[in-house]
Amino acid sequence: MIENKSNNVVQKVWSFCNILRDDGVSYGDYLEQLTYLLFLKMADEFTKPPYKRILPIPEEYSWQSLVTKNGAELEEHYVATLKALSNQSGMLGQIFVKSQNKIQNPAMLSKLIDMIDKQNWVSLGTDVKGEIYEGLLEKNAEDTKSGAGQYFTPRALIKAMVECIEPQPNKTIIDPACGTGGFILAAYDYIEKINKLDKDQREFLRNKTFYGNEIVANTRRLCLMNLFLHNIGDIDGDTSISINDALLSEPSQRFDYVLTNPPFGKKSSLTITNENGEEKKQDQSYNRQDFWKTTSNKQLNFVQHIYTLLKENGKAAVVVPDNVLFEGGAGETIRKELMKLCNLHTILRLPTGIFYAQGVKANILFFERKPAQKEAWTKEVWFYDLRTNVNFTLKENPLKFADLEDFIKCYNSKNIHKRTELYSKTNPEGRWRKYTYAEILERDKTNLDIFWLKDDSMLDLENLPEPDEFAAEIIENIEEGLAKFKEVLKNIEQ
Repeated sequence: MIENKSNNVVQKVWSFCNILRDDGVSYGDYLEQLTYLLFLKMADEFTKPPYKRILPIPEEYSWQSLVTKNGAELEEHYVATLKALSNQSGMLGQIFVKSQNKIQNPAMLSKLIDMIDKQNWVSLGTDVKGEIYEGLLEKNAEDTKSGAGQYFTPRALIKAMVECIEPQPNKTIIDPACGTGGFILAAYDYIEKINKLDKDQREFLRNKTFYGNEIVANTRRLCLMNLFLHNIGDIDGDTSISINDALLSEPSQRFDYVLTNPPFGKKSSLTITNENGEEKKQDQSYNRQDFWKTTSNKQLNFVQHIYTLLKENGKAAVVVPDNVLFEGGAGETIRKELMKLCNLHTILRLPTGIFYAQGVKANILFFERKPAQKEAWTKEVWFYDLRTNVNFTLKENPLKFADLEDFIKCYNSKNIHKRTELYSKTNPEGRWRKYTYAEILERDKTNLDIFWLKDDSMLDLENLPEPDEFAAEIIENIEEGLAKFKEVLKNIEQ
């Protein structure tokens, strides 16, 4: 009975989304407006029995103030409500910061309010509320025009990373590029499912475990609501999701775990307006005294920043593009320092076709920060090749958790020092192989972009990749080549 009720709510939310799309409202805009209205409705429910909470929402801008109006009066009052609430403190103000009404049809707005008003949302299970919101987030990510895909990491991949890291209760976790909060939610679910938490541990999990950074205001808003719907944080409390650029300064706090997929794109840049009013991009290098090397490569900066975030013996799992593994100059320096000061024990080569940004070739680095010593902490690096001769697509053949289970088994989180290679001279197709620290140092530029399997697609002309995959890869290679040419030209001009 409860399950049927849950399915009905999900169906209502989805069907209304489709109606609004016909009216010109995108998934992203619908999701944003749903966030504002759901938050106000749930706040209203919390003020009634059995909760009877006193919340910092002015009565003139409460949920009840919206349900009593319609037509032009409703639209005008809704706009005023968004503006007033954006000036409030705590999570309330953060949810509504820079909020705008994107539903220009008052009749549609009235129908949406009516649909939300008929449901008691607080009494719905966390799983149901989460399912509704996560489903909309994924739909929004699929909308290529919105660009929201860059903030969405495949949930199967996130779950696998969390399973390998095995976060424990009463420990702190940060995602310095948290997007809509996928890593935080997966870590929360894991800790709650694996452990029998007492009252203090549950309180710590809800309010003291998770931290993050998200510089895009709309994405941060969706993250805050996503966490709130999953019972993380409090409606009238402060938020631990900062809107500051994580890379700007040395962190004031250290954490037990870092789980993250920093934004794609190699360069950090600022938009500068010159005297003629023309906008130009300018490479941005973060002048951090705690970094090993100054560079404008955003991905390399994130790797350095993640090291600074970790406590001694803290664990990290981070998604990085291939260039982090092979780029010379600053890249080589950073790889050497990482292996020296951390135990960089595992690299998972990810397949293509699993991210919404096309043509991305990425990997996951797993490492632990260690105390200072003369010798390098990394003794050997284990590689799992899930890329060669593996094909995924977002719609026809999406990455599933089952596809990562063999890697998780090989990873052996219970004891990473007791692992068994799948690769051998008698089994050259084995996907799990180790290289010693000495072998890696001998490689040109300390290159960690290591592969050994034969690529069948180079020989099998009947099963070539799709044309759009080819095109995306060609564009990526051309853009990377142009960037390098520009760098050479800049150095010549200096």
